[in-house]
Amino acid sequence: MIDTKGWIQLVKSAYIHIPFCEHICHYCDFNKFFLEGQPVDEYITRLGEEMKMRVRNQASEQLETIFVGGGTPTALNANQLDKLCTEINTHLPFETGEFTFEANPGDLSEDKLRVLKDHGVNRLSFGVQSFNNDLLKGIGRTHKSEDVYSSIEAAQKVGFTNISIDLIYSLPKQTEEDFQDTLRKALDLNLPHYSAYSLIVEPKTVFYNLMRKGNLPLPSQEQEANMYEILIDTMEEYGLNQYEISNFAKKGYESKHNLVYWDNDEYYGLGAGAHGYINGVRYSNYGPLKKYMEPIQQGKAPTIQEHHVTKGEMMEEEMFLGLRKVDGVNKAVFERKFGCSIESVFQSSIEKMKDRNLITVSENSICLTKQGRFLGNEVFQSFLGVI
Repeated sequence: MIDTKGWIQLVKSAYIHIPFCEHICHYCDFNKFFLEGQPVDEYITRLGEEMKMRVRNQASEQLETIFVGGGTPTALNANQLDKLCTEINTHLPFETGEFTFEANPGDLSEDKLRVLKDHGVNRLSFGVQSFNNDLLKGIGRTHKSEDVYSSIEAAQKVGFTNISIDLIYSLPKQTEEDFQDTLRKALDLNLPHYSAYSLIVEPKTVFYNLMRKGNLPLPSQEQEANMYEILIDTMEEYGLNQYEISNFAKKGYESKHNLVYWDNDEYYGLGAGAHGYINGVRYSNYGPLKKYMEPIQQGKAPTIQEHHVTKGEMMEEEMFLGLRKVDGVNKAVFERKFGCSIESVFQSSIEKMKDRNLITVSENSICLTKQGRFLGNEVFQSFLGVI
């Protein structure tokens, strides 16, 4: 993407979607399919062809991050993981950097771990969600808390040190005390990175159908806010730095891949249902496997939708994505990208949010206050539709 002042943005990262799961969780709305009976090997082959196609059509330097998500990438067997990683290393311009695989506790046998390690994967992100086995069962997870300990121990034994775990709070029937217990068990593992998200009930999920019938006993908004406050305070107590609304890390272990999204940088989206951002165009791929693979077989990109982002939209995205970071939106970067100051575009929104004590404005940046982190969506909304 080149803006009016000639500033060039190169593709830094690649997101790769593996849409296969052995079990579908009650809250998940990502593009996914039951693993059994699926053309996994053919999918990996087509995925490699898409990688080659996207990279061929884009002059990019070495990628800095790769993130393999899903679905459940580690639901693949060791041979399939080997084939997938071979395609990645063959077609993507990546030598050193952050190479992450999402994993489910209990999925990673020693042979799978060694395949990933041998192919240069250097970061694992485990979908833990909770340490309460009853809650795990209630949200459709098949692992138990003991699987978390054994999986992390196995990963460390093979040599993985950069390990993250995801947690979800405001789950059905979850109490503040339960979340505090889960947090402490997670933090006692002394890992370098943690993510924690409040549950969002999305359409076309089991939870959405239950909610419509009045059968989803969610915590109140006040309880959800209390859990978020517990999250921030407990992470600080354990020496973890909050660098984004939902993410915490030891110094130097922040997720470089996720920072690409929040910095509004460009990235390849590869795989069925994946979304990408290249040359100022946001695009999405076909979700159904057959529809995804057919155009690739014909030498065409599997793109179902493209949106050429206007300069105004880019500026809005720079604000609502960048404000998720605790460091906020950098004024100099904004001006370098767009050839104008933040204040010249968003002065009214800035004043309104500042008056409500939801943002702070310094010489170098605009950031959410602690109160603003609780009301982030209101702040983000204030920067939309004003250009």
